[in-house]
Amino acid sequence: MKLKKFDSINVIPFIDVLLVLLAIVLMTSTFIAKGVIPISLPTAKSSTDMKMKDDMKIVIKADNTIYLDKMHISLEALRASVETIDTKTPILINSDKNAKFDVFVQILDMLKINQFENISIVTKK
Repeated sequence: MKLKKFDSINVIPFIDVLLVLLAIVLMTSTFIAKGVIPISLPTAKSSTDMKMKDDMKIVIKADNTIYLDKMHISLEALRASVETIDTKTPILINSDKNAKFDVFVQILDMLKINQFENISIVTKK
C-alpha cells in the first residue's frame, strides 16, 4: 500500500474555529472588565454620592434575580448571610427599576427585622 503525499493543508476550518473562539473571548472580556452587573437604576433628584469601603451590596436585576456582592444568591441564602453580618455594616441596595417591588420589600423587611442601621437605596441623578 502506497502512502499519499500531502501537498497542502486546508486551514479554513482552523480559521473558522479561531474566529469563533475570538468572538467568545471578546464578549466575555467586556463583561469581566466592567466587573458590574448591568441594571437600570431609577432616578431621584435628592440622591447624593456615596463612597463606602466596607459595605455590602445587594443587587436586584430586572428578572428578580438577587446578587450579594456580585454573587448570585437566593432569598433564603441571603437571609442566612444577613444573620451572620454585623448590624452596623453599611448596606447598599441596587434595584432595577423594572424589578418586582415585592422582592425589594422582602429584602428591606429582612434587613429591618435583623435591625440593620445603615441601609441605602442606590439611584442615579
